[in-house]
Amino acid sequence: MKLVFATNNAHKLTEARQILSDGVDVISLYDAGFDSDIEETGLTLEENASLKARTVFEATGLNCFADDTGLEVDALDGRPGVFSARYAGSGHNFSANVDKLLDELTNVENRKARFRTAISLILDGKEYLFEGIVNGEIMHERAGAGGFGYDPVFRPEQYQLSFAELSAEEKNTISHRGKALQKMVEFLRT
Repeated sequence: MKLVFATNNAHKLTEARQILSDGVDVISLYDAGFDSDIEETGLTLEENASLKARTVFEATGLNCFADDTGLEVDALDGRPGVFSARYAGSGHNFSANVDKLLDELTNVENRKARFRTAISLILDGKEYLFEGIVNGEIMHERAGAGGFGYDPVFRPEQYQLSFAELSAEEKNTISHRGKALQKMVEFLRT
């Protein structure tokens, strides 16, 4: 089965290809001939995932899926949430986002957080939604060189290492995106 992954994030594309390697050919937007930007105007992760998947399906006619992921920090009332990718502003990168997050958590004891991913899968025009969550905490400083985004400051529950210190296999097994993709895989197999 061939599925377009509606993302321009090379890291997400690599993760999805690793997780879905058994029987699903994940192709990029570029390979599908889609080169437009999709503005994420939804107020929830589910709305943004659905918006991206529907836009790509309508433009290409190809079965596809899209995700939206947010880091939800208890002490920040669930922020950055749906705005995780642009937390420090639309022109900023993940390093600036992490800097802002760590700055806001200075002297904060409760560092509980969760990563949550919503996936919208469009098959023959019909939409299916999947969710993955991993709980953990925000560390006081960056650790590790792997992963991307907030990975260097997120330590999943029952681990002593950040996501950025785990191998790709370990992270994909326990991560929010990995869990959501696994649910999608199980659905596709039935």
